[in-house]
Amino acid sequence: MISDIKVAPSILAADFSRLGEEIIAVEKAGADMIHLDVMDGHFVPNITFGPVVIKSIRKVTNLPFDSHLMIENPEKYIGDVADAGVDILTVQMETCVHLQKVLSQIHECGMKAGVAMNPHTPTEFLEYVMEDLELILVLTVNPGFGGQKLVKSVVPKIRKVREMIDRSGRDIYLEVDGGINSKTCKTVIEAGANLLVAGSAIFGTKNYKSAIEDLRK
Repeated sequence: MISDIKVAPSILAADFSRLGEEIIAVEKAGADMIHLDVMDGHFVPNITFGPVVIKSIRKVTNLPFDSHLMIENPEKYIGDVADAGVDILTVQMETCVHLQKVLSQIHECGMKAGVAMNPHTPTEFLEYVMEDLELILVLTVNPGFGGQKLVKSVVPKIRKVREMIDRSGRDIYLEVDGGINSKTCKTVIEAGANLLVAGSAIFGTKNYKSAIEDLRK
């Protein structure tokens, strides 16, 4: 089972005028993955980037790309994202009418599959797709923008998902994203998270290595 804490810096908080350099910098600082938030301006009130940008930055690092599609109709773009070099692809549970079919499509394209849940979304739906998952993302803010504060009422949900993963006996990452920093990381780790997404808590500091180490501690 996955036991050590992994850190995935979210490039949403990086300096996009020097994005390649930023990714190289966090890799040297000890990042385990690079987190890519793809937003379409429909499911969430923000627009970020897509497969073209992902393909261009794939050239600068060998770290796994952990991409979170916060978009409507994600099944239309799975092939493009796979071709761009994504390793783990997470879709929003709320956008998938046929979730199991979408997860199968992700696997068919050679990627690991994840599902994300907004703070208000019940965990019960996970029971029916647990065998199809390598990652579960519990959002600890309402998605769309970086720099938000962690919604503390979601912490019990992290514990519940951890119990579900443990019962399944499967090697599934429990990822958290939203308001994760050196103060809140202890709370989510104690609740069962083992993959931390952090944006401004890393890219908003002068020492990326120290910031990543602080999250792991």
